[in-house]
Amino acid sequence: MQLAEVVEQTYGESTQQEARYRSALSTFAGVFGPGPVSIFRAPGRVNLIGEHTDYNHGFVLPVAIDRDILLLARPRADSSVNLHNTEPVFASRTFAVGFDIEPAEAGDWSNYVRGAAQMLAHHIERPLLGMDALVSAAPPQGTPRGAGVSSSSALTVVAALALAWLNDWSPERISFARQCSEAEWYVGTRGGIMDQFISLLALPEHALFLDCRPLGNGDYHLNHVPMPSGYRVLVANTGIRHTNVGGEFNLRVAACRAGVACLRERVADITHLRDVQHIAWEELAHIVPEVMSVSQARERGADLANLPLRDPDALLRVRACCRHVHSENRRVQAAVDALSAGDVTRVGELLDEAHTSARDDYDVSCPELEAMVNAVKKIDGTYGARLTGAGWGGCVVALVHQDALLDVESILPELYGASTGIEPHVFVCQPSSRAEHLLTLSV
Repeated sequence: MQLAEVVEQTYGESTQQEARYRSALSTFAGVFGPGPVSIFRAPGRVNLIGEHTDYNHGFVLPVAIDRDILLLARPRADSSVNLHNTEPVFASRTFAVGFDIEPAEAGDWSNYVRGAAQMLAHHIERPLLGMDALVSAAPPQGTPRGAGVSSSSALTVVAALALAWLNDWSPERISFARQCSEAEWYVGTRGGIMDQFISLLALPEHALFLDCRPLGNGDYHLNHVPMPSGYRVLVANTGIRHTNVGGEFNLRVAACRAGVACLRERVADITHLRDVQHIAWEELAHIVPEVMSVSQARERGADLANLPLRDPDALLRVRACCRHVHSENRRVQAAVDALSAGDVTRVGELLDEAHTSARDDYDVSCPELEAMVNAVKKIDGTYGARLTGAGWGGCVVALVHQDALLDVESILPELYGASTGIEPHVFVCQPSSRAEHLLTLSV
């Protein structure tokens, strides 16, 4: 298969994407010399609905997008990994694949590749070949950094995929997604599994319903859900990245765990809020206090050992946080049903309800997110709008009819800028396919 065919199969007809690929191939040859080169890609993602449910063993509904990271690679005869990036801001890096790889300084882009390489070394019981590799992720075709589309996870996945392929290792995709999630622990984050699962398991024009509770055999329940024809996914970045919100996030996690401790009165073996999902909220609300302190939560038996909670008197909004998780899981299930039925109006209603819950119950919104949601709702042809990601800034996601794309691109920045003075980054995406090796050719 030729490059033009692969590009059309992956993105549809796209002269911009083909030009991007040819530029990357030319750069690779200039840096590493002529010869064979293999091309890999991993998509970014947006979570359509299901926020702050994953670490409560709940439900999520992410969509892979057609903004991706390319990695061009050639195997080496030794264990060295030589990295080059098409964006000059990212300096070239070299390290050796091994069981215990020394990290670069905190925040260095190569740490995501190092984490992937170290993960493979732990799972493949033989010496591994390194690679000469070029990464291409610059917008507009690549994944924008800091826009809530999980560019870091896409980099981890594409690096792991390339090293696995070059070393003749073909793991089952679900286990590989879980391993890629663990690979990101290398950079100091203990995130969930959603980003890696959607990157490695996505189907074109589909969302992925994922139950974040592992089954006994290490498998997960998941289902591909068709996206409605004629609609696109709108991602609107507020341009706000609030700092020092880690403490607030930890308080939300603590509130959920405090709720679990209280709900043991009803379900003795509960470990996560997911365990009471089958019970109507009205039967649970009176068991969960409106507010309790961190020290009171510990006294009730809440598992807070691995959370850095410095103030024992800090108040936890237990009932509201638990109510959000319980209702959000229901909304994810309802969104799956609505998408399957082609009911875009109902999907939009659920997105609106999810935003209200995240704002009022989980308390993770901010003025800029509210301004963006309000701006999106003023444009005909958009269906629902909600914050996506942890909150306190970041992005809004919505469904938009293809006939409204010009209005979105022209009117939305004007509306948001008028209320905030900030120029947003707005892009419309198509649900994309999973990470994969595309082809190998000579340069």
